[in-house]
Amino acid sequence: MRPADLINTCRTSHRRLAAGLTPLTDADVQRPSLLPGYSRGHLITHIANKAKAHARLFEGAVMGETRSVHPAGYDPDRAASAGAHRSAPELRADLRESFELLEARWDELDEVQWQRQAIMMAGPRTLAEVVGQHLRNVEVHHVDLDIAYRPADWPAVFVAAELTKRLRQLPERADHPDLLAWLLNRGLAPQLVGPW
Repeated sequence: MRPADLINTCRTSHRRLAAGLTPLTDADVQRPSLLPGYSRGHLITHIANKAKAHARLFEGAVMGETRSVHPAGYDPDRAASAGAHRSAPELRADLRESFELLEARWDELDEVQWQRQAIMMAGPRTLAEVVGQHLRNVEVHHVDLDIAYRPADWPAVFVAAELTKRLRQLPERADHPDLLAWLLNRGLAPQLVGPW
């Protein structure tokens, strides 16, 4: 089933991010982001690259193929570095074109195709789930860009879906007695293990 709420939220997030990047100069995009080791140019390139990778997954579904998000040996850090030093207008254009491509691919799917699977880095996911992963990538990295966009600005649809998923995973990431003590206000927040 087509995840209409997530798609509509993504479209809004795309436009909000593009608007936030509009005033950035060439010098601005080369400044560090909040993500260690990544400039704003790295992050913009990463978001664009991921959108293009997701577009290929949706294109595959229309063609009856189950595709992997990245080819074997793909290095996201190297790919981000390859495009990070472009001018601000070039980075904005790449991001805009990537979002337009992805949105066009979403429009090509019929109701049944949304349940087809793609191979993500964490394993198989339905194409409907891939939309949620794309939204997370855009929203979290929008904050990482450090351009006056904060977690308080995240759309409610994103927060509700992502918080539910993260809370389900929380017991796997912390010592259970420490986690319970924190939840009961009897201890400090536990140390979490593993990447989000």
